[in-house]
Amino acid sequence: MLGIQQRLTKSFYALLSLPATAMGFALSIQIAALSWILNTQYGLDIHEIGIVWAAGPLAGIFGQVIIGVISDRVWFWGGRRRPFILIGGVLAALMLIALPNIHHISSALGFGGILGVAMAVALTLDLAINISFNPTRSIIADVTPEGNARTKGYTWMQTISGFFGVAAYALGATLGNYVLIYLGAVVVLLFSLFPPLFIQEDRDLSDESATDDDEHAKDEHPTDWNQLLRIYFAHAFSWLGIQTMFVYIIAYINQKLSPATDFETGQIISISFLILNTVGFILPVLVLEPLAERMGRVRVHMAAVAVMALAYLGIVLLGKTTLSLYVLMAFAGVGWAAVVSLPFAIMSENVNKSRMGFFMGIFNLSVVLPQLVVSLGLGIVILNAADKNLIFIISAVSLGVSALLWLLVREPQTSHLSEK
Repeated sequence: MLGIQQRLTKSFYALLSLPATAMGFALSIQIAALSWILNTQYGLDIHEIGIVWAAGPLAGIFGQVIIGVISDRVWFWGGRRRPFILIGGVLAALMLIALPNIHHISSALGFGGILGVAMAVALTLDLAINISFNPTRSIIADVTPEGNARTKGYTWMQTISGFFGVAAYALGATLGNYVLIYLGAVVVLLFSLFPPLFIQEDRDLSDESATDDDEHAKDEHPTDWNQLLRIYFAHAFSWLGIQTMFVYIIAYINQKLSPATDFETGQIISISFLILNTVGFILPVLVLEPLAERMGRVRVHMAAVAVMALAYLGIVLLGKTTLSLYVLMAFAGVGWAAVVSLPFAIMSENVNKSRMGFFMGIFNLSVVLPQLVVSLGLGIVILNAADKNLIFIISAVSLGVSALLWLLVREPQTSHLSEK
């Protein structure tokens, strides 16, 4: 074991964050470029784009749960999480390269249309991300003790991952999405293959909160299902609002801001997400972690989600120019910083550590099921809506409901769990 891992130094937290950063970077590229490519290069309408986006959540439903359960129980290539990070990283890099080449793949396979191939590429990309996302998040809980160190692990994850997410949107806004895609494939590959080789996993993840002579308690007692269900529902409404914005913001921009060219549309999307993610990576370590230590993670998270809801409402009322959109996206970044960091620490301390992969997979359902609702249920509604403000109305209401539901979640009692 490296000395930095034994001492839990900042350099170790940074190293531990890189595999999750690889998957976050791949996801950022997908968010920034997928709808743009499908609309501008291949001519798909907003409803068809929603269908393509639905492929990802379908992969997530099965991918994260299955990989989570398997990674809890196996050991090969020197780890339980490491093999899936390596495999998923390689596959994600290949699918990123496939994104701008869907028409070539379709022609090579002899298909007349590209919708089916686009869905296959999106499905494989998201499956690859999901294969790795669960282990990259689970490994943080595996190698950090409960409490502030666990919170630090996930806030560092978001800070490092968010920084590269910002870099992704900056590249897209300045050099274009094609440069972003090809450069991103290299980053995803490097961050997936090398850091896991220097992180030592424990073969025994038995929960220390149960006594050795109580096997049933050792397996089940630490899991608080009542709290988990509250966390899942609260998190699901957050993602219902966030995903609505991610998938359909292109329709809002085209109607409300009237960009002159497709390239300008892509730039506005990239800059919007760049601002969102800049706030999202700055706040976790510098602001959210110290606030959570003083006030509690649940309370801080609920407040951040409420700020995001108000920001989306502000876009409905005030988002008449690109400048106003950018300013309000900065406020939305407060909620984004919390959504992608604090819930993992909160959830991980309500479950049995030896089954962390399984519970991370179940937790992912609170992300992918809302994504399916957005992709399959809202596409036609938004396509037929005369006023595309509906996109941010749905987002604001969903985030507001999420903030209220977080009021029902109890702050994890780390010391209590560790004493049982």
